[in-house]
Amino acid sequence: MQLPNRTFLITGGGSGLGAATARHLAQTGANVAIVDLNRQVGEALAAQLPMAYFVHADITHAEAIQEAVAAVCTRFGSLHGVVNCAGMAVVEKTLSRRGAHSLASFERVVQVNLLGSFNVARLAAEALAANDPNEEGERGVIIFTASIAAYEGQVGQVAYAAAKGGIVSMTLPMARDLSAYGIRVVTVAPGVFDTPLLATLPAPAIEALAQQSPFPKRLGRPDEFAALVAHIIQNPMLNGAVIRLDGGLRMS
Repeated sequence: MQLPNRTFLITGGGSGLGAATARHLAQTGANVAIVDLNRQVGEALAAQLPMAYFVHADITHAEAIQEAVAAVCTRFGSLHGVVNCAGMAVVEKTLSRRGAHSLASFERVVQVNLLGSFNVARLAAEALAANDPNEEGERGVIIFTASIAAYEGQVGQVAYAAAKGGIVSMTLPMARDLSAYGIRVVTVAPGVFDTPLLATLPAPAIEALAQQSPFPKRLGRPDEFAALVAHIIQNPMLNGAVIRLDGGLRMS
């Protein structure tokens, strides 16, 4: 799929990986719909980009996302792809001096990262399926953001790892579900990236994780994530796959 004059909805698009993706796609000539709970940052970014549109919505609410997809289709005429970047994390052990892991916090992390991503994908798929196919029969692409924590979760990441592991696991069956409609599904599993979400960890922990990367020994840059997203959109052979973007990092 080509990028110019195509429309892409980006959740969590106001900051971090989502904002970098919005900027990158907009620079290629694509229409960008930024979905975020933070109205201030979302509107500010949309104002900076050509052909950008901000939608205030909670990805865990079915009606809100249905309305958001409809609004984007009305604004730009159609929707061609979704990039799910919205997410959250908590640092909490299954058992600690404070007692057992809070069930409420576990539920919230899974609700936002896994259920929210699925909610956006399922509703966007309806809009993508309505597109006329291109010469290869493609109608759209759905991109998820997982994490290498899905494979090598750290101490205190049980909720986050479970949620991201769910995203990894649903990638292939969703690609199979949507293949008849010409819709591809691909997941990116980033390593340690310089984002506001990573900033929730203590600074020594962040530095230690960055140094574990074989090469380069640094945090990933959001624009590197955005570049991969653009390539996924443009490469029709990428489907049903989970791509690690981590500099070879395998967390201990």
